[in-house]
Amino acid sequence: MLQIKSFVFSPIQENTYLLHNELKECIIIDPGCYFDEEKNALKDFIYKTGLKPKLLLNTHCHLDHVFGNKFINETYGLTLHLHEKEKQVLSFAPTSGLMYNMPFDNYAGEFILLKEGDKILLGEDELKVIEAPGHSPGSICFYSNKQHFVIGGDVLFQQSIGRTDLPGGNHQTLLNSIRQKLFVLPDQTIVYSGHGEPTSIGEEKLYNPFLQ
Repeated sequence: MLQIKSFVFSPIQENTYLLHNELKECIIIDPGCYFDEEKNALKDFIYKTGLKPKLLLNTHCHLDHVFGNKFINETYGLTLHLHEKEKQVLSFAPTSGLMYNMPFDNYAGEFILLKEGDKILLGEDELKVIEAPGHSPGSICFYSNKQHFVIGGDVLFQQSIGRTDLPGGNHQTLLNSIRQKLFVLPDQTIVYSGHGEPTSIGEEKLYNPFLQ
């Protein structure tokens, strides 16, 4: 069974997720650690709990979700998993960083490409890849059918949705992704978003003002 640890990193208040199992293997999703103390907090948690990082995943590649990719790659030797359409978004991220006065060194390693239906395995646990574009062209979510949760990136938030005014964003595409890809999941499915508090599919069906 996967345990979920979250960190809130950078002035953009991004949620970084660390999923770990009983074998002390872990997956790092969207490392947004920007400052050295944030990188150390993530590294210290991994060390003190005796975890072995196995996978590095990006839901999408806007700057706040990729600040720590290079750090994770260099520290643990992990290759970045992402959607094909996010490679261009990742390449633009340092330029966005300069616009926000947040310069950073980008990940420059190899890629493992993910697509709809792919399975991410950690021991006996499985996450299914769901393509959900709209916030960014290659946004993906990671869904656990067994434990009824989804790591959703910036697709769906508690009574809100991802912004669509950035390059590659599309409002109607995002709404379609939520309705066709996420709202078909069981109502009890917990949504761990890229910002803010967790919510559930059932709650968002009832109360999300963007989707009524």
